[in-house]
Amino acid sequence: MKSVHEFKGVFIHREPVDMRKSYSLAEIVQLENMGDLMGPYLFVFTGKRRDSIKLVYFDKNGFALWQKRLERDKFPWPRKFLDKVLTLTSEQFEWLLSGYDVWKMKPFKELNFEKVI
Repeated sequence: MKSVHEFKGVFIHREPVDMRKSYSLAEIVQLENMGDLMGPYLFVFTGKRRDSIKLVYFDKNGFALWQKRLERDKFPWPRKFLDKVLTLTSEQFEWLLSGYDVWKMKPFKELNFEKVI
């Protein structure tokens, strides 16, 4: 994935989406007027369980899709806002990926596994 700092904006889709979707998330970007789909912007989605997020962006000659799934926690997600789309700075988005609730500044618990089943 590109460095988060390469994007001019990070847009969070507040409402949950069907996480089985992949590149069709780009259609949501257009329907919800989240921003310039072909521009240097990152679009972020989550489902009802909030245990994973998907990111969509256009990279020179095609769309890129990236996903992060948490093993035991949930991503903090803005629920009390009225807007369907929220904007984060690249720094705030890095915090979100690192486990911080950017709205409350509360970290995830760090996990240590001995094996993967």
